[in-house]
Amino acid sequence: MSQRRAGPRPRWALVAIPIGWIVAVSVIDVLAPPDIHLGPLLVAAPAITPSFGGPRTVGLVAALAVIAQTAIGVLRDPDDLLSANHEAQIIALILVGTSLVVFCVLRERRAKELTQVRYVSEVAQRVVLPPLPRELGPLRASALYLAAEAEARIGGDLYAAARTTSGTRLIVGDVRGKGMTAVNDAALLLGAFRVAARRRADLDELVTYLDRSVCWDLMEPGETGRYGETFITATVLDIPDRDGGQVRMISCGHPPPVVLRDGRPITMNARRPAPPLGLGELAHPSYHIDSFPFEPGDLLLLYTDGVTEARDATGAFYPLTERITGWNESDPDAFLDRFRRDLLRHVGGHLNDDAAMIVVTRPALPRA
Repeated sequence: MSQRRAGPRPRWALVAIPIGWIVAVSVIDVLAPPDIHLGPLLVAAPAITPSFGGPRTVGLVAALAVIAQTAIGVLRDPDDLLSANHEAQIIALILVGTSLVVFCVLRERRAKELTQVRYVSEVAQRVVLPPLPRELGPLRASALYLAAEAEARIGGDLYAAARTTSGTRLIVGDVRGKGMTAVNDAALLLGAFRVAARRRADLDELVTYLDRSVCWDLMEPGETGRYGETFITATVLDIPDRDGGQVRMISCGHPPPVVLRDGRPITMNARRPAPPLGLGELAHPSYHIDSFPFEPGDLLLLYTDGVTEARDATGAFYPLTERITGWNESDPDAFLDRFRRDLLRHVGGHLNDDAAMIVVTRPALPRA
């Protein structure tokens, strides 16, 4: 795979600006009265070049400035080849030019490293959080992930979908903590979900398995003292393919789903929420399955607390249900595009925590 050049490429139309400056200063300085010296202004030419050029362009402009300063000294005082003043200005230009070239080299090296980090993080995201299929049986789906660390592209929020013989199972969750540890924990849970989602007959069996997987995967054999150190809030749903079927849900300490029906948001709170995954060995929960209708034309929203806890400049949380009231987008991608712009506008362009959202819709039946 070819690597893109990390540093800024010189735009030759802009290079004419410092060169024109050098020519103008040189001509005026040579023609000016003996008591006026404009040579020090030549340093502006190499100084502005890094804004659009790389080290070679900067080095070229700096060399032209040194040549121009030398020519000025020779032309203004032909009897004395170079005065001490002109020699000092030449040395200053050489030092400034060399420093700027070194700066550009280091900047390009840093830019290449940053490009590589972005590439690795994008690959990691595709491995840990591959894009959801646009079609899940009769359903249409789309997912959005906004990382708080812009260069990381991935964090501890997670989501996944799996098809079964009768429907679609979804999970959305949020790992306690941040950094690579959270990414690792998210990958462990998603791996367990993908393995078990098709094998576990009932939803409570699946969640029990996921809870134990979180505990088992995070401890060494024989350890018993680390229960509860790491936990993952999650919502697991089973959406039937057939129209009129009830969505079955188990909430493990996670924000409730929202169904948008005819522009009106309905929050689907769990009657008996379970503790987060990873705390089962401490709480010994009995998982209660809630259900709610999901009709053709509805949009189902699953999200993490990075959405509802996003704050604006005054410290106010993002009012999810209030903001989406009246939205009539039927396409999941269009809805998430509007949602992304609205959320980032609310927080002023930068999130303090990772945020993820899944939108699932059951397309309305065509009218006869």
